[in-house]
Amino acid sequence: MTRINVTVDGVSYSDEVEPRTLLVQYLRETLGKTGTVIGCDTSNCGACTVHLDGTSVKSCNVLAVQADGHDVSTIEGLATEGQLHPMQQAFHECHALQCGYCTPGMIMQACDLLKENPDPSEQEIREGLEGNLCRCTGYHNIVKAVQQAASAMREDAQAPAGSAVPAGGPEAPEPVPAGVGAAGPDIPPGAGGRVGDGSSGGPSGDLSSGSSSEGARA
Repeated sequence: MTRINVTVDGVSYSDEVEPRTLLVQYLRETLGKTGTVIGCDTSNCGACTVHLDGTSVKSCNVLAVQADGHDVSTIEGLATEGQLHPMQQAFHECHALQCGYCTPGMIMQACDLLKENPDPSEQEIREGLEGNLCRCTGYHNIVKAVQQAASAMREDAQAPAGSAVPAGGPEAPEPVPAGVGAAGPDIPPGAGGRVGDGSSGGPSGDLSSGSSSEGARA
C-alpha cells in the first residue's frame, strides 16, 4: 500500500491505496465521487474525464499514485454556492444529453477547451471534443451548449467589477452611543419588548461531500 495526499474539489485527502489503483477507482470507491463515471476502461470514451492541475485527463488512464501531491477537479466541484457552472447550465438549457452517461466527462473536457480557447469556432469545438464519445445525441446540441457557455463565460469575464473598496480599507464602524449594547438599546426591566441576540444566520452550505477518507477522519 502507498499513502497519497491529494486535493479533490478543494478538499485535502490522505489515503493508502494499492499502487495499481486507477484514479477513477480512487475517486469513486474511496472518496465517493461517483459523478465521475467508468465507461470503456480503455481511455477511448472520455466519460471519466477530470482535471488534474487544471488540465483534462482521462482518469481511467491515470494511477491514483500519480495524483499524489496534485489537485484534482471533478464534475462535482464545478457548481459553486448552489449555482451551476455556465457549462452545466448550457448543457441543461440546450438539452445536450440523452442518457447522460457521457455528460460529466464531456462537460469537463469542454471546460478545458474553453480555458485554452474562450471563443472557439464550431469546428474547433468538434475537434476539442473528439476524444469524448456520445452514443445518443449526434453531438449537435453538445456543440450548441459549448457555444452558449462560451458566450456566457466571455460576458462574465467582461462584466464590470464591483464597487471599489475606499482607499485605506473599509470604513470603520461608528462608535456605539452610550447606553447601547451590541444587541441594541438597553431596555429597563418591565419596559416590554425583547432585544435580539444579534446572532448571525446559520453556516453557509458546504458543497464538498465530506467523504470518509482518512484525511477527513484525522
